[in-house]
Amino acid sequence: MKSIAYYNGQTGAPEELTVPFNDRSHYFGDGVYDATMGANGKVFLLEEHLDRFYSSAASFQINIPMDRDELAELLTDLLAQVDGASQFVYWQVTRGNSGERMHVFDPEAPGIIWAFVTQEDMADPQQKLKLITRPDTRFEHCNVKTLNLLPSVMAAQAAHAAGADEAVLHRNGIVTECAHSNVLILKDGTLYSHPNDEFILRGIAKTHLIKAAYRAAIPVIERPFTLDELFDADEVIVTSSSHLCSIASEIDGEPVGGGDAASIRALLDIVFREYFDYCDLQKLN
Repeated sequence: MKSIAYYNGQTGAPEELTVPFNDRSHYFGDGVYDATMGANGKVFLLEEHLDRFYSSAASFQINIPMDRDELAELLTDLLAQVDGASQFVYWQVTRGNSGERMHVFDPEAPGIIWAFVTQEDMADPQQKLKLITRPDTRFEHCNVKTLNLLPSVMAAQAAHAAGADEAVLHRNGIVTECAHSNVLILKDGTLYSHPNDEFILRGIAKTHLIKAAYRAAIPVIERPFTLDELFDADEVIVTSSSHLCSIASEIDGEPVGGGDAASIRALLDIVFREYFDYCDLQKLN
């Protein structure tokens, strides 16, 4: 099977499942989600992603109708039904069917779980990325992985229209993150990352990249950095669940990076070794 979907106890091909008209996600984007990669029957860094998923839901008083073990089992079972060397694993919870369109909600009502697994390759770390910059017009709950993604959709579309791979967002010249990933820089042997606050999502891949930096004896400073610092960086790194450590070569048509190949090699070695070890992929060789 190439893809499988799940909605509120029903499983099937994505085109087969239907969602009730009054599901609050249709009206309000009323839900939260998470996503990662899977391989060899294992959902990569599942516990960390579940931590963020349950935290996101609690931030907006959404009751997840499964405990962690049930949800982990569901995602692992769905993953096992999809072919391919690696898979993209997505899940969300919406506040459910309110019966009619109204802004207020019952805080005790159980949410509804959706999930989706499909064949997808992990991004090639040797593929250099082209980026653009865009103003960050999102609201101040970026630390919660909500379904309200319209500004990110428009930024990603702008990148696509410009022939780029991703859009770097900024608030008055301070870099936050990308449309659907985190961005970090290397300068003078130090890794810089925007701190985990209300303006960025605490990326699981970003967190593990920072841990990899410590293991590689690369100093890490978590502070806001500017667009000027971005363009002047020795290396610009984009990270997400499918881009564990991707390197940018161009931003807004200007060449960037290429100044710290040794640090990049060290980071790539650690983050991909962790991925292969976690998923027992060495056993497939």
